[in-house]
Amino acid sequence: MSATSIMLGSSIKRTNGVNQLGHRLNHPNGVMASSREPDQGLPVKKQEAVTQNVNLPPIIPKNKKKPYPIPLKKIQRAARADKKLVEKGIEKPLGPPKNGLLVHDLIPVAYEVLEAWKVLIKGLAQLLSVIPVYGCSECPEVHVGQVGHQIQDCRGPGSEKRRSFHKWVRGSINDVLIPIESYHLYDPFGRRIKHDTRFNYDRIPAIVELCIQAGVDIPEYPSRRRTTPVRMLGKKVIYRGGYVEEPKPHRAEDSFSSLAELDTYGIRTSQFPPKSDVRQIAEETLVAYEKVTWGVRKLMMKYTVKACGYCSEVHVGPWGHNAKLCGAFKHQWRDGKHGWQDATVEEVIPPNYVWHVRDPGVPPLKSALKRFYGKAPAVVEVCMQAGAAIPDKYRPMMRLDIVIPDSDEAHLVA
Repeated sequence: MSATSIMLGSSIKRTNGVNQLGHRLNHPNGVMASSREPDQGLPVKKQEAVTQNVNLPPIIPKNKKKPYPIPLKKIQRAARADKKLVEKGIEKPLGPPKNGLLVHDLIPVAYEVLEAWKVLIKGLAQLLSVIPVYGCSECPEVHVGQVGHQIQDCRGPGSEKRRSFHKWVRGSINDVLIPIESYHLYDPFGRRIKHDTRFNYDRIPAIVELCIQAGVDIPEYPSRRRTTPVRMLGKKVIYRGGYVEEPKPHRAEDSFSSLAELDTYGIRTSQFPPKSDVRQIAEETLVAYEKVTWGVRKLMMKYTVKACGYCSEVHVGPWGHNAKLCGAFKHQWRDGKHGWQDATVEEVIPPNYVWHVRDPGVPPLKSALKRFYGKAPAVVEVCMQAGAAIPDKYRPMMRLDIVIPDSDEAHLVA
């Protein structure tokens, strides 16, 4: 090849993806690329796709059972293995905390979760005096903003007369942080709660009960600390160290004030923080929420938490209670008993997704632009509107990179 041809080849211009020789430079993403094939011996680095928006998990219909968090085949395989050990008369090998003993490495985690839970409740109570929250009086919909949205998705009683518009009323902290309670047990491996004895046990937040069973000592809610492990043969407990009567809880004069820090029902919501401290409170509340979610996930990897497959009931312990309080799908077939299965983190601390409002000063959200709006957990939305920075993991589901068109231009968007 002559030097002239080399110079001509190097001086070829590319315009609009077509060079002067008429060759189209194709690229799967529409970006102009070289027509030259890469060398076969050199590794090609694959570009990581940047997630722009993420759809929320589908809502499970009320007339269906929740899916098992653990595959059913794996559950059946473990049951067959336990059955073989029972036939051979071999005890089931158990490690802490399945044998009733504490996992000492998780005791500091439980204390961190409980302290973060207190900060979360207190911070939300202060922020709700600044950031208004509305709840629909006819359905579970919640909205964080100056006014309620105008998205027509209400399915509550009388929604046909309102054309599926929500009936907004002022909300509370329980609308943002859905209370999930559980029975407090002095001995989780002791007597099971029956329907007639259910009033003998206190109902406390499931997160607090999980922390207590993980090693947190609260005088108002005592817990049995075993020194000898529990022994089981299959599903039957053959040694539990005997039944121990539950001691009377120690209630000091300031016990009600300390218990109010653990429950959303007892926290005060009339605390007005200074405007200069609102952003700092929002940042601390968001950090506490992330720490609680992280800690609960870590504790649930070891400690057993059961959830009903039909309703929102949660029980912390090796097996569920026998109270006949389930009124969900086909409860008549189960005589009101719960269908217990392993719980997920979202069932212990529900995210409670709400519509994301980018600018509280703009007109309310409309149904015509529903597909352009994103969602976020209610706690994150409250903290964001109070001035906290949005964590990166919530940005795709909030759809911050999508431009919201005007109402008269929505039909022009592909």
